[in-house]
Amino acid sequence: MVKAKRSVASRIASGTAGGLMRAFLIVVAVFWLVPTVGLLLSSLRGPSDIGASGWWKIFTKPSQLTLENYSHLLDDNTITNSLLSTVAITVPATVLVVVIGSLAGYAFAWMDFPGRDWWFLVVVGLLVVPVQVALLPVSELFGAVGIFETTIGVILFHVAFGLPFAIFLLRNFFAEIPRELLEAARLDGAGELRLFTRVVMPLGGPAIASLGIFQFLWVWNDMLVALIFADSKSPPITVALQQQVRQFGNNVDVLAPGAFISMIIPLAVFFAFQKQFVSGVMAGAVK
Repeated sequence: MVKAKRSVASRIASGTAGGLMRAFLIVVAVFWLVPTVGLLLSSLRGPSDIGASGWWKIFTKPSQLTLENYSHLLDDNTITNSLLSTVAITVPATVLVVVIGSLAGYAFAWMDFPGRDWWFLVVVGLLVVPVQVALLPVSELFGAVGIFETTIGVILFHVAFGLPFAIFLLRNFFAEIPRELLEAARLDGAGELRLFTRVVMPLGGPAIASLGIFQFLWVWNDMLVALIFADSKSPPITVALQQQVRQFGNNVDVLAPGAFISMIIPLAVFFAFQKQFVSGVMAGAVK
Protein backbone atom coordinates (compact mmCIF):
# COMPACT_ATOMS: atom_id res chain seq x y z
CA MET A 1 0.00 0.00 0.00
CA VAL A 2 1.44 3.35 -1.08
CA LYS A 3 1.19 6.11 1.49
CA ALA A 4 0.08 9.51 0.30
CA LYS A 5 2.86 12.05 0.24
CA ARG A 6 2.43 14.57 3.02
CA SER A 7 2.92 18.24 2.39
CA VAL A 8 5.45 20.37 4.23
CA ALA A 9 2.66 22.23 6.03
CA SER A 10 1.12 18.94 7.18
CA ARG A 11 4.44 17.72 8.59
CA ILE A 12 4.99 21.02 10.40
CA ALA A 13 1.47 20.91 11.86
CA SER A 14 1.99 17.33 13.08
CA GLY A 15 5.31 18.22 14.64
CA THR A 16 3.98 21.21 16.50
CA ALA A 17 0.91 19.39 17.80
CA GLY A 18 2.94 17.52 20.38
CA GLY A 19 5.42 18.49 23.04
CA LEU A 20 6.97 21.34 21.08
CA MET A 21 3.71 23.28 20.94
CA ARG A 22 2.97 22.64 24.61
CA ALA A 23 6.44 23.85 25.56
CA PHE A 24 5.94 27.00 23.48
CA LEU A 25 2.57 27.69 25.14
CA ILE A 26 4.10 27.21 28.58
CA VAL A 27 6.83 29.74 27.76
CA VAL A 28 4.22 32.23 26.50
CA ALA A 29 2.15 31.70 29.67
CA VAL A 30 5.17 32.32 31.88
CA PHE A 31 6.01 35.58 30.11
CA TRP A 32 2.34 36.57 30.27
CA LEU A 33 2.36 36.12 34.05
CA VAL A 34 5.56 38.10 34.65
CA PRO A 35 3.79 41.49 35.08
CA THR A 36 1.30 39.95 37.52
CA VAL A 37 4.07 38.35 39.56
CA GLY A 38 6.00 41.62 39.50
CA LEU A 39 2.93 43.50 40.75
CA LEU A 40 2.45 41.01 43.59
CA LEU A 41 6.09 41.14 44.68
CA SER A 42 6.17 44.93 44.46
CA SER A 43 3.12 45.10 46.71
CA LEU A 44 5.03 43.04 49.30
CA ARG A 45 8.03 45.39 49.45
CA GLY A 46 8.50 48.51 51.53
CA PRO A 47 8.59 51.99 49.96
CA SER A 48 12.36 52.31 50.40
CA ASP A 49 13.01 48.93 48.77
CA ILE A 50 10.72 49.76 45.84
CA GLY A 51 12.56 53.01 45.21
CA ALA A 52 16.02 51.42 45.53
CA SER A 53 15.72 48.40 43.20
CA GLY A 54 13.42 46.32 41.00
CA TRP A 55 10.99 43.71 42.27
CA TRP A 56 13.25 40.84 41.11
CA LYS A 57 15.71 41.68 43.90
CA ILE A 58 13.32 40.00 46.29
CA PHE A 59 14.64 36.61 45.16
CA THR A 60 18.07 37.47 46.56
CA LYS A 61 16.71 39.36 49.57
CA PRO A 62 13.52 37.62 50.74
CA SER A 63 13.69 39.61 53.97
CA GLN A 64 12.10 42.49 52.03
CA LEU A 65 8.74 40.68 52.10
CA THR A 66 6.25 42.52 54.27
CA LEU A 67 2.49 42.99 54.56
CA GLU A 68 2.87 46.55 55.79
CA ASN A 69 1.59 48.03 52.51
CA TYR A 70 -1.60 45.99 52.69
CA SER A 71 -2.08 46.90 56.33
CA HIS A 72 -1.81 50.61 55.58
CA LEU A 73 -4.00 50.29 52.50
CA LEU A 74 -6.83 48.46 54.27
CA ASP A 75 -6.72 50.97 57.11
CA ASP A 76 -7.51 53.67 54.56
CA ASN A 77 -11.28 54.26 54.60
CA THR A 78 -11.17 55.56 51.03
CA ILE A 79 -9.92 52.23 49.68
CA THR A 80 -12.20 50.04 51.78
CA ASN A 81 -15.24 52.15 50.90
CA SER A 82 -14.27 52.02 47.23
CA LEU A 83 -14.15 48.21 47.35
CA LEU A 84 -17.61 48.09 48.89
CA SER A 85 -18.86 50.58 46.32
CA THR A 86 -17.43 48.45 43.51
CA VAL A 87 -19.18 45.36 44.84
CA ALA A 88 -22.44 47.31 45.22
CA ILE A 89 -22.22 48.30 41.54
CA THR A 90 -20.84 45.12 39.98
CA VAL A 91 -23.09 42.49 41.57
CA PRO A 92 -26.47 44.11 40.71
CA ALA A 93 -25.28 45.10 37.23
CA THR A 94 -24.21 41.51 36.54
CA VAL A 95 -27.32 39.87 37.99
CA LEU A 96 -29.72 42.20 36.17
CA VAL A 97 -27.99 41.71 32.82
CA VAL A 98 -27.99 37.92 33.21
CA VAL A 99 -31.65 37.72 34.31
CA ILE A 100 -33.09 40.23 31.84
CA GLY A 101 -30.85 39.02 29.02
CA SER A 102 -31.89 35.40 29.62
CA LEU A 103 -35.60 36.24 29.56
CA ALA A 104 -35.26 38.41 26.47
CA GLY A 105 -33.05 35.86 24.72
CA TYR A 106 -35.63 33.14 25.32
CA ALA A 107 -38.42 35.40 24.04
CA PHE A 108 -36.54 36.24 20.84
CA ALA A 109 -35.62 32.59 20.28
CA TRP A 110 -38.86 30.72 21.01
CA MET A 111 -41.80 33.10 21.42
CA ASP A 112 -43.82 34.67 18.62
CA PHE A 113 -44.80 38.33 19.02
CA PRO A 114 -45.36 41.17 16.55
CA GLY A 115 -42.14 42.59 15.10
CA ARG A 116 -39.91 40.04 16.78
CA ASP A 117 -37.28 39.96 14.01
CA TRP A 118 -37.28 43.74 13.64
CA TRP A 119 -36.79 44.23 17.37
CA PHE A 120 -33.92 41.76 17.31
CA LEU A 121 -32.31 43.74 14.50
CA VAL A 122 -32.58 46.82 16.72
CA VAL A 123 -30.77 44.90 19.48
CA VAL A 124 -28.04 43.86 17.05
CA GLY A 125 -27.71 47.47 15.91
CA LEU A 126 -27.21 48.62 19.49
CA LEU A 127 -24.10 46.44 19.71
CA VAL A 128 -22.16 48.93 17.59
CA VAL A 129 -23.13 52.00 19.64
CA PRO A 130 -20.01 53.14 21.54
CA VAL A 131 -20.26 54.10 25.17
CA GLN A 132 -18.71 57.50 24.52
CA VAL A 133 -21.64 58.56 22.32
CA ALA A 134 -24.11 58.17 25.19
CA LEU A 135 -22.11 59.85 27.95
CA LEU A 136 -23.44 63.38 27.42
CA PRO A 137 -27.13 62.63 26.77
CA VAL A 138 -27.29 60.05 29.56
CA SER A 139 -25.63 62.53 31.94
CA GLU A 140 -28.33 65.06 31.15
CA LEU A 141 -31.05 62.43 31.58
CA PHE A 142 -29.66 61.23 34.91
CA GLY A 143 -29.34 64.82 36.11
CA ALA A 144 -32.97 65.50 35.19
CA VAL A 145 -34.27 62.48 37.13
CA GLY A 146 -31.88 63.01 40.06
CA ILE A 147 -29.70 59.90 39.82
CA PHE A 148 -26.49 61.50 38.53
CA GLU A 149 -23.46 60.59 40.68
CA THR A 150 -25.34 57.76 42.36
CA THR A 151 -24.81 54.01 42.51
CA ILE A 152 -28.17 53.42 40.85
CA GLY A 153 -27.15 55.56 37.89
CA VAL A 154 -23.94 53.60 37.33
CA ILE A 155 -25.81 50.29 37.58
CA LEU A 156 -28.47 51.40 35.08
CA PHE A 157 -25.81 52.56 32.62
CA HIS A 158 -23.96 49.24 32.77
CA VAL A 159 -27.19 47.29 32.46
CA ALA A 160 -28.31 49.31 29.44
CA PHE A 161 -25.04 48.77 27.59
CA GLY A 162 -24.65 45.16 28.68
CA LEU A 163 -28.09 43.99 27.58
CA PRO A 164 -27.61 44.12 23.77
CA PHE A 165 -24.66 41.73 23.89
CA ALA A 166 -26.41 39.54 26.49
CA ILE A 167 -29.59 39.25 24.42
CA PHE A 168 -27.64 38.58 21.22
CA LEU A 169 -25.48 35.89 22.85
CA LEU A 170 -28.27 34.08 24.71
CA ARG A 171 -30.80 34.28 21.89
CA ASN A 172 -28.38 32.56 19.51
CA PHE A 173 -27.52 29.94 22.12
CA PHE A 174 -31.15 29.23 23.08
CA ALA A 175 -32.13 28.97 19.40
CA GLU A 176 -29.86 25.90 19.10
CA ILE A 177 -31.94 23.94 21.63
CA PRO A 178 -33.89 21.18 19.80
CA ARG A 179 -37.47 22.21 19.13
CA GLU A 180 -38.65 18.66 19.87
CA LEU A 181 -37.44 18.98 23.45
CA LEU A 182 -39.46 22.13 24.02
CA GLU A 183 -42.53 20.70 22.31
CA ALA A 184 -42.36 17.61 24.52
CA ALA A 185 -42.26 19.82 27.61
CA ARG A 186 -45.26 21.79 26.35
CA LEU A 187 -47.20 18.56 25.75
CA ASP A 188 -46.52 17.66 29.38
CA GLY A 189 -48.28 20.85 30.41
CA ALA A 190 -45.29 23.12 31.02
CA GLY A 191 -45.98 26.83 30.62
CA GLU A 192 -43.51 29.34 29.26
CA LEU A 193 -42.09 30.23 32.68
CA ARG A 194 -41.70 26.61 33.73
CA LEU A 195 -40.25 25.77 30.34
CA PHE A 196 -37.71 28.57 30.73
CA THR A 197 -36.64 27.67 34.27
CA ARG A 198 -36.67 23.86 33.98
CA VAL A 199 -35.47 23.26 30.42
CA VAL A 200 -33.86 26.31 28.84
CA MET A 201 -31.89 27.61 31.81
CA PRO A 202 -30.14 24.29 32.62
CA LEU A 203 -29.24 23.76 28.96
CA GLY A 204 -28.09 27.36 28.64
CA GLY A 205 -25.69 27.08 31.57
CA PRO A 206 -22.48 27.50 29.49
CA ALA A 207 -23.67 30.69 27.78
CA ILE A 208 -25.14 32.13 30.99
CA ALA A 209 -21.93 31.40 32.93
CA SER A 210 -19.83 33.01 30.19
CA LEU A 211 -22.05 36.07 30.15
CA GLY A 212 -21.90 36.40 33.93
CA ILE A 213 -18.10 36.16 33.94
CA PHE A 214 -17.61 38.72 31.17
CA GLN A 215 -20.16 41.16 32.56
CA PHE A 216 -18.60 40.98 36.04
CA LEU A 217 -15.12 41.62 34.64
CA TRP A 218 -16.29 44.48 32.43
CA VAL A 219 -18.10 46.30 35.22
CA TRP A 220 -15.45 45.65 37.88
CA ASN A 221 -12.61 46.95 35.69
CA ASP A 222 -14.54 49.92 34.28
CA MET A 223 -13.20 53.38 35.00
CA LEU A 224 -14.73 55.63 32.33
CA VAL A 225 -18.37 55.20 33.38
CA ALA A 226 -17.47 55.20 37.07
CA LEU A 227 -15.41 58.35 36.67
CA ILE A 228 -18.38 60.22 35.20
CA PHE A 229 -21.46 58.76 36.88
CA ALA A 230 -20.28 57.41 40.26
CA ASP A 231 -20.47 59.30 43.52
CA SER A 232 -17.23 61.25 43.94
CA LYS A 233 -17.38 60.73 47.72
CA SER A 234 -17.45 56.93 47.41
CA PRO A 235 -15.92 56.03 44.04
CA PRO A 236 -15.25 52.48 42.78
CA ILE A 237 -11.79 51.01 43.21
CA THR A 238 -10.58 51.96 39.72
CA VAL A 239 -11.38 55.64 40.31
CA ALA A 240 -9.96 55.52 43.84
CA LEU A 241 -6.64 54.20 42.53
CA GLN A 242 -6.61 56.86 39.82
CA GLN A 243 -7.12 59.51 42.48
CA GLN A 244 -4.16 58.09 44.40
CA VAL A 245 -2.00 58.63 41.33
CA ARG A 246 -3.17 62.21 41.00
CA GLN A 247 -2.73 62.93 44.70
CA PHE A 248 0.55 61.19 45.51
CA GLY A 249 2.26 60.90 42.14
CA ASN A 250 4.12 57.70 41.36
CA ASN A 251 3.42 56.14 44.76
CA VAL A 252 3.95 52.45 43.98
CA ASP A 253 3.71 51.30 47.59
CA VAL A 254 0.07 52.49 47.54
CA LEU A 255 -0.83 51.59 43.97
CA ALA A 256 0.72 48.10 43.85
CA PRO A 257 -1.30 46.53 46.70
CA GLY A 258 -4.43 48.42 45.60
CA ALA A 259 -4.08 47.23 42.01
CA PHE A 260 -3.43 43.65 43.12
CA ILE A 261 -6.49 43.61 45.37
CA SER A 262 -8.53 45.05 42.52
CA MET A 263 -7.25 42.29 40.23
CA ILE A 264 -7.44 39.28 42.54
CA ILE A 265 -11.16 39.60 43.29
CA PRO A 266 -12.36 39.28 39.67
CA LEU A 267 -9.83 36.49 39.15
CA ALA A 268 -11.33 34.62 42.10
CA VAL A 269 -14.81 35.09 40.64
CA PHE A 270 -13.59 33.88 37.24
CA PHE A 271 -12.06 30.68 38.60
CA ALA A 272 -15.11 30.05 40.81
CA PHE A 273 -17.48 30.23 37.83
CA GLN A 274 -15.04 28.50 35.50
CA LYS A 275 -15.71 25.15 37.15
CA GLN A 276 -19.45 25.53 36.59
CA PHE A 277 -18.80 26.72 33.07
CA VAL A 278 -16.73 23.64 32.18
CA SER A 279 -19.30 21.36 33.82
CA GLY A 280 -22.06 23.01 31.80
CA VAL A 281 -20.10 22.60 28.58
CA MET A 282 -19.48 18.91 29.27
CA ALA A 283 -23.12 18.33 30.22
CA GLY A 284 -24.28 20.06 27.05
CA ALA A 285 -21.88 17.98 24.97
CA VAL A 286 -23.18 14.74 26.48
CA LYS A 287 -26.77 15.75 25.88
